[in-house]
Amino acid sequence: MFSERIKILRNEANLTQAQVAAKLQVAGLDVSRGMYAQMEQGTYNIRISVLVALKDIYQLKSYDDFFQGLSL
Repeated sequence: MFSERIKILRNEANLTQAQVAAKLQVAGLDVSRGMYAQMEQGTYNIRISVLVALKDIYQLKSYDDFFQGLSL
């Protein structure tokens, strides 16, 4: 699941949910820690603007990195 993948990426970056939410807020996105937690649980849809910011936060080379190891 994509939601599990963003949790893995956050853990690999050694960040807490609160830290990710703070970085998203600095980027001008209105995302609370609770909203981000719901994204990781798969109960809150991720906006494209958040996905773009997460790519930078997690220092990913490509958007394909979000989908690594996922299958249909």
